[in-house]
Order: sequence, then C-alpha cells, then structure tokens
Amino acid sequence: MSARIPELLSPAGNARKLKVAYDYGADAAYIGVSPFSLRKACEGESADSEISKPVGKKLYGALNMLFYDQDITLLEQMAPQLGKVPYDAFIVSDLGAARVLRERLPDVDLHLSTQSSCMNSRAVREYASLGFKRIILGREASIDDIRRIKDKAGDIEIEVFVHGAMCMAVSGRCLLSAALSARSGNRGDCTQPCRWKYRLALEEESRPGQYMPFFEDGNFSTILSSRDLCMINHLQDLVDAGVDSLKIEGRMKSMYYVAVVTRSYRHMLDAVLCPDASARMEKVADCGKYVSELENVSHREYTTGFFYGDERYGFSPARGNYISNYRFLGVVGKRKSPGVFEVEAKYKIEKGQTIELIGPEVFSIAISDFVIYDQEMNEKNQANINSISYLKFGDCDSGLIREGFLIRGRI
Repeated sequence: MSARIPELLSPAGNARKLKVAYDYGADAAYIGVSPFSLRKACEGESADSEISKPVGKKLYGALNMLFYDQDITLLEQMAPQLGKVPYDAFIVSDLGAARVLRERLPDVDLHLSTQSSCMNSRAVREYASLGFKRIILGREASIDDIRRIKDKAGDIEIEVFVHGAMCMAVSGRCLLSAALSARSGNRGDCTQPCRWKYRLALEEESRPGQYMPFFEDGNFSTILSSRDLCMINHLQDLVDAGVDSLKIEGRMKSMYYVAVVTRSYRHMLDAVLCPDASARMEKVADCGKYVSELENVSHREYTTGFFYGDERYGFSPARGNYISNYRFLGVVGKRKSPGVFEVEAKYKIEKGQTIELIGPEVFSIAISDFVIYDQEMNEKNQANINSISYLKFGDCDSGLIREGFLIRGRI
C-alpha cells in the first residue's frame, strides 16, 4: 500500500461555503478570486482580506480565466490586496498572470489550472521549471497516464478532479456559450448551453438513414451534457497512482452539496488510508452509507469519466435531468434556549413534515415533531424561504444538534 496521504480539496463559492468545506472534512478548499475566476456567478468570491482558514487547513485562490492585457494590469494593481488574504497557492492557467503573481507575491505557491490541459510528463516538468509547485491535470488523463507522469516528473504535486460536473469540451475549452449567448465560459461567464435541452435529428450525408444515437427526455435531448464524475469507490487506485490532491468540483453548488460530498469523500479516504489491511476492508465496507449519500445531492448520472480509458476519446452523455432524493431546507443557527435554535430557511419548512439534520460527525437525525416559531416566539405552521425562524426540535436529543448543522427534506 502506498504511504502517500493525498489531501481532500473542496469547493467554496463564498465565505460561508468555505467554512462548510472545512467543517465537513476538507483538508483544503479553493475559492475564486474576483474578477479573475471562471465562476463569476459565485456570489461572494473576492479578494476580501476577511476570508480566513482554520489552523492546519489550506486555502487556494482561483485566477484561472483567460487574461487580456487589461486583466494583467488589473492583477498588478490588485496584488497588494491579494497578499492580505491567507492564500497558500494560486490556481492559474495564464503564464503572464503566473509571472505577475510570482514576482509580486513570491511566498504563495502556484498551481497550474486544469484549463491548461497538461497531459504529459514533459509538459509537467516544463511547468515545474516555470515555478509551478502543483499540476492540476486535464480531466482526460487516465489512471495509467497519472502513474506514468508521477514516475517521470519527479516531486511536483499532481491534483485531479474526483467528483462533480464534467464538460463535453477538452478541459473546459468551450466556445458554445460565447457563440450562443455572447458570454464566454473561458472568462468565467458560461451560460452552460451544454446543459440545455435540444430537439434535433442528426444524419451524416454519406450515411443516409444512419442517425446518431442520443437519449431523449420527452421531446428533448441533452446530448451535449455529460454525466457527473464520481470516483468515491476508486480512491485506492488514485492513491496508488500517486495523486497528491483529490478535488471536488462545485463552486456554484449549494453549501448542502459541499457538506454532503465532502463528508462522504472524507470518510472514504480515511478508510482507504487505514494502514491495517483487514481493518481497511471493514472501514471501506462501513462507508456504504456515505457512498449512498451522493445520491442525495443534485447530480446527473455518475461516471468514472476518463480514468479507466474506456471513454478516452469521448464523453458519456447524461440521460434525463438532474437527480436528487432530498431538498436543502435550511441552516441551523445559534441556540436560543434548550432545544430551540434559530433556523435560516432555504426552502419552506412545514409543520408535521419529516426533516433530517446532518452534521460533520452526525450522519442524520430524522425529526417530525418539531415546533416552528416566528422571531417573537409565536408558534406558526411554516418557515418561509429566505426567512429566519426558530425551531424546537421535539423529543430528539437536542444535545447532538449544533450551530452549522444543515436541514434537508425528502423530495
């Protein structure tokens, strides 16, 4: 068994999600640096000096869009502000931007973004010579590719995506959004036209009557929309291949998504890294409930992507819409009195329904006998979306419940 201990790296679309990522088991988290991020729609991404991280955790700032001259000028101007945030590394694909960061902030490491489509050991060594400490490989790399690169590229760190949305383009180099809606995905403004539903018939001229197969949902098809990546049952292969960082995609997803996916991969990775072989097998088997949890967040059909080579020159189209068994209902806030907590509703919560609370170390608590109060502590029948209410959690052991727990309900 490999002695390598890879980090678990989780997404953070804003400061609140950043805290969730750390609380639910991430060793490191990444957040976009506005206005240079590839996820401009993530509210709250910034170079804000108030962003913090716990002791022993790491924070990476993503500046991975394609840069024009005016962007480089702005980056030079913002460098002192970036230096006030406790970044351990910057994720960057543009070499001009990398040079600015290396010169202005030499104590912060550089990680090469997957947007650079680095796929071979010679390229890895070349980027290392330019000052990059870590390479985030293109998502088209197989496990065999990773192993060969690690064998030939020396001590440079390798990071790969293990979970989340995939793209029909090569490592995100897509022009569909720019062509169809004048908003560039390579500048952080993607409208995701690959997820749109299309109705069409495809027939090649020299092959009359031979139609391209695609899957339909009603009268429409999502032939450009890939399945989601899920490698939770294959972490041992990635550890053995020498991967240094296991990355979860999803800066635009909810804090519930970040919590559930991070927690699931945390438990499985810890099980895989158990040094005792027999105990390891038992721990991995016990992680079945965490594997099943990945069905409880919004996702498309799962795939292992390109890791095993069978889909090396293509991708797996998703059949149908997003799948989820649960809806994110709210966030548990401060304790007001014994058993009573402030709750920030993200969706309506109705008296009498069964809700579930999840926490970093509490798998799930099902409750149906809760009481809802308004801010004046008058009882009411419903907590409305985007409102603050108070919930008394019935006869459950409220000592288990803490601020930061998340509330969900079955769909």
